[in-house]
Amino acid sequence: MTTSTTPRPPEPARAPDGPVLGRGYAEDREATVAFLARTEDALRAAGQDRAATAGTHTAARRARRRFMEHHAAALYAELTTGYREFLRLDDLAARTRELVPGLVPTKSQAEEERRRPQRDKEGRETDHGIFFWGLLRDDTAGPHLMEAMRRPTPRALAALPAFRATGRADLGLVTVERRGDTGEVTVDNARFLNAEDDLLVAVLETAVDLVLLDDAVRVGVMRGAPMTHPRYAGRRVFSAGINLTRLHQGEISLIDFFLDRELGYINKIFRGLSVPDTGADWLAEPVEKPWIAAVDTFAIGGGAQILLVFDRVIAADDAYVTLPALREGIIPGAANLRLPRAVGNRLARQAIFADRRIEAASPEGRLLCDETVPAGRLTEAVAAAAAELANPAVVSNRRVLHAHEEPEDEFRRYMATYAVEQCRRLTSDDLVENLERTWISRKR
Repeated sequence: MTTSTTPRPPEPARAPDGPVLGRGYAEDREATVAFLARTEDALRAAGQDRAATAGTHTAARRARRRFMEHHAAALYAELTTGYREFLRLDDLAARTRELVPGLVPTKSQAEEERRRPQRDKEGRETDHGIFFWGLLRDDTAGPHLMEAMRRPTPRALAALPAFRATGRADLGLVTVERRGDTGEVTVDNARFLNAEDDLLVAVLETAVDLVLLDDAVRVGVMRGAPMTHPRYAGRRVFSAGINLTRLHQGEISLIDFFLDRELGYINKIFRGLSVPDTGADWLAEPVEKPWIAAVDTFAIGGGAQILLVFDRVIAADDAYVTLPALREGIIPGAANLRLPRAVGNRLARQAIFADRRIEAASPEGRLLCDETVPAGRLTEAVAAAAAELANPAVVSNRRVLHAHEEPEDEFRRYMATYAVEQCRRLTSDDLVENLERTWISRKR
């Protein structure tokens, strides 16, 4: 009798049992930290063998999820000194590294992950996604975090005196200029046709803050600059969506792009700036202003997403809108929440699932664009719209509209789900394959 010598495939590593929770915040934290330390030891021992580490990562993430389900509010209270501090996402993550080691990636783990192309990432940002999912879904921590993300950025506060004095701020990829009572934000990321990445998102938030903080500005306008790309030379472009080159290189982050973008400048356009209650008025209100989007040529992907938060969208009559996120393999920001409300469920699904191109001047395009004009008249049309929206009663009306068409808690719960599901997409095989195909095509 002979015995086969064909080697058997290695059996998957057995996931260690998770910590026992339910003894209170302090004891559960101690148990979770100890368990996560053991999983890190197991991951280091396994090295780069993804098959061997998959079960350990899963066990660790289940432990993180369970801890956040039990203790998000208590953890957030400790991180913010009893809800007295308003911290942005990256600051919360940094404090959590010290307070609950292992709950989010260490600084070195995050930096190492950032240096890898998307196809080689270990998926550490998933742990950030679990953390912010837990905070955003909590009815106590979540609203406070949302308010913190609507506070003016330090960079904007530093640039504000000069902007008030000169009426102009050059932020590199974006310029802000005050013309009468209109604040014009011009995006000029010409190398990438105004596609967004981590850097552009940060600069756009500074620009939006300046428009909202300057008392002389009553209406904000966003428009793309003339491009230098041979195909669009001299033509303005609103946005080419997410920067797929940066995503392929692994340089688009969950915090600095996907979450900061939605909770930062886009939410500020929609809901205004959150300001401290100084007691100067009987009811503290956010600093809000109406906004106009001027769409030359196209608004693709992220550009289409942000149209949904503007009070007036004016497009060139040959412009178009598309949402190719599904083809790219990601979730298109908050479009899944807002697009059905704007165009109806059927057209929204065609746009999101089938990348349907919508011409601005078509009947369907009029559901997204308030007005279409010849390209040469776009500046004139924007000025006329700004004069209408400068009416002081617009702000109160938009505040009531937004409070009931999209309650902030509804958006917050959406963002909790989005934080986790976008992580799933960023670590998916099909996303990497899509990026590889796009990258090879562009190199050709």
